[in-house]
Parts: sequence; C-alpha cells; structure tokens
Amino acid sequence: MAETLTTLKTRRSCRSYYKRKKIEPEKLDAILEAGTYAASGMGRQSAIIIAVTNREMRDRLSKLNAAVMGSDKDPFYGAPVVLIVLADKSVPTYVYDGSLVLGNMMNAAFDLGIGSCWIHRAKQVFESEPGKQILKDLGIEGNYEGIGHLILGYPNGAYKDPAPRKENYIYRIK
Repeated sequence: MAETLTTLKTRRSCRSYYKRKKIEPEKLDAILEAGTYAASGMGRQSAIIIAVTNREMRDRLSKLNAAVMGSDKDPFYGAPVVLIVLADKSVPTYVYDGSLVLGNMMNAAFDLGIGSCWIHRAKQVFESEPGKQILKDLGIEGNYEGIGHLILGYPNGAYKDPAPRKENYIYRIK
C-alpha cells in the first residue's frame, strides 16, 4: 500500500506527550509547510497558521481554551507545541480551507513521528478580547475566525487501534 494510504489509515489523535522532548525545528517546518499545501476553495488560501513554541504563550492559550469549556485542566494535554489555524471569513470556503490545513498538518506530523490532536474552541478563544489582543500583538489584521488548535509533541505511549469502520459508510451509484 502507498505510504500516504498507510498514514491515513493508521494516524490517531495523541493525548499524552513527553513534555521535555522538543520537536526539531526542521520537523516543525515540514509540518507547517504541509499545511500551506492544503487544498483550498478556488486556490484562495484563506487560512493562516500561528506556530506557538513559546511556553508562556502556550500556557496562556491553554487557559483561554480551558475557560471556554469551563475547566481549569490543560486542554492541550501537556503538548509542547500549539499550531493555531485561522481563516478569513470573507472567503466562502474558509471553514473547509482551515480544516484541510489542519488535516494536512496532522498527517505530516504522524509521518514524522510526531503526535497530534485537533483541539476545538479556537473560534471562541479568538473572538474573546484576550484572543483578539494576541492577534493584534502579532500584527494580524483581518476578518479571521479560529478554526482549530493543533497540538504537537512526541507521543508518550502507543497509539490506540482504529475503531472498526461503521456499516453503510460508503454508498455507490453505478
């Protein structure tokens, strides 16, 4: 089977990370680059990616995300890196564009031995005043909506086996 198909069948979300094992810059760059090659509606590339490797900012984002879900637990499961995908709401396909960026980066991470998990609530975080301030401080202007956070790190343990595929997943018209 082709390597891509193997990755698609075996990649799983990771929720346990080695906290002190850093991702090599060249691997992080490769994951980010994979995101930039995601398909997008009419090739508009409406998404942007913010790569957070700074521990202080990572923890700040974790607290904002946890507050949205009414918790004080780390929604990033201790992962050392957070990639944030936002997309320009003026583009009709912005949610799909951002989702494809996240998917590309998850598959690239797995290929490189890096664990990942898509964490929701980016929309709410970046609609909040503290979230808007983060974007402003970064010089990011525009009509962006948070699509998702992608946490990255080296997995601490084995991946779970895939769940069986549901019946009637595929319908064919011949």
